[in-house]
Amino acid sequence: MKAVRIHAYGGPELLHYETIPRPALNPDDLLIRVRAAAVNPVDWKIREGHLQGFLNHQLPLILGWDVSGEVVKMGPEATGFKIGDAVYARPDIERDGSYAEYIAVKASEAAHKPAKLDHDHAAAVPLAALTAWQALVDAAQLQVGQRVLIHAAAGGVGSFAVQLAKAKGAQVIATASAVNVGIVAELGVDQFVDYTRTRFEEIVKEVDVVFDTVGGDTQDRSWQVLKPGGILVSVINPPPEETAAKHGVRSAFVFVQPSGQQLTAIARLIDAGRMKPIIHTVLPLSDARQAQVISQGGHARGKIVLHVAD
Repeated sequence: MKAVRIHAYGGPELLHYETIPRPALNPDDLLIRVRAAAVNPVDWKIREGHLQGFLNHQLPLILGWDVSGEVVKMGPEATGFKIGDAVYARPDIERDGSYAEYIAVKASEAAHKPAKLDHDHAAAVPLAALTAWQALVDAAQLQVGQRVLIHAAAGGVGSFAVQLAKAKGAQVIATASAVNVGIVAELGVDQFVDYTRTRFEEIVKEVDVVFDTVGGDTQDRSWQVLKPGGILVSVINPPPEETAAKHGVRSAFVFVQPSGQQLTAIARLIDAGRMKPIIHTVLPLSDARQAQVISQGGHARGKIVLHVAD
């Protein structure tokens, strides 16, 4: 099969489009013929070697942990699917990823693809939507009527977080740049803050949840907008517990985990018209280098997708 791998850590020039054997299956695996994969910031962070002490990777490594495709083979212990099923998944990040024509994925990590979406759009969903779900539903336990501040609301994770929060009946305040106001408005936010013109902490007060997808100074300034007992959830770096205690609030850090069960729930929301992916661009698998350069630029509106097969 064709795949994009790294043989060493470093820049995008180390991504190599090459021919390698198809993956072997574990007993509880599905072999998926990849139709599309998506690019996420974690891909280039791994390529640059930033997560070497956190994740147990062996080189050479296929990057990419968003996939949509069809089941072509099943391990003897894999259940819940049949050959030919259209599925999507956020696979185990410590295994080879989806920048390839085939990928082996645990059956428990996969779900049936949303019926409303083609494979390019379905591939844009799993990692970002699961991140939003695990931050807002699992960690923050977002409730109807609560107020949530979502940073970088036009990005891949942020755009799903806005839609999920609205689906859960929350009031949504979103930060993004003015160029993205149309996208964010379409997602149904209740209040928009152009972070290039306004410091959000000057106009946002008494929120129940802050969802931090930016980190750094943005995280530092977010504590003051929370009401007592509120929670700051970050997917960038763990918020200091002592800072949370000083402000009388809670903190949580989320590193997204695979979940076929949650992807099934997300597919139901998508097919009901409550959520949808936003696509920045679609490129062929052979252009994975360019895709990662765009991702690393930090200004993609929605997701970058690699089209692998028709």
